[in-house]
Amino acid sequence: MASSSDSWIKEYNEAVKMVDDINAMISERSSLPASGPETQRHASAIRRKITILGTRLDGLQSLLSRPTGKPLTEKEMNRRKDMVANLRSKVNQMASAFNMSNFANRDSLLGPESKPDAMSRTVGLDNSGLVGLQRQIMKGK
Repeated sequence: MASSSDSWIKEYNEAVKMVDDINAMISERSSLPASGPETQRHASAIRRKITILGTRLDGLQSLLSRPTGKPLTEKEMNRRKDMVANLRSKVNQMASAFNMSNFANRDSLLGPESKPDAMSRTVGLDNSGLVGLQRQIMKGK
């Protein structure tokens, strides 16, 4: 049976693969024409992957802030936080290379990360409770 720790490592390894994919796509860009629809599609695909990767890193960070299952040692927790921070640094460098300046300021677009996630707000609710929560959210907006 896989533990939550194993799933975190699996997610992290997938993020590392994604970084490698993006780097390969950036390298391929030099073989494309200077401009044109193919070049624009390629750049758009790179930007999309960078954004997806940023979301994955947010998820990894979130998993570290509220661990489940077997508790991690403080040393292991710090090691994982450093791993995520290093990947985030690489992602921010790639994003700045593509003039994705708003990527680094996601909080200004989406609000601070301290908002309760949807799963924690819906735990224990039945169907009518979910509908009530949805109505509450819609009234607030």
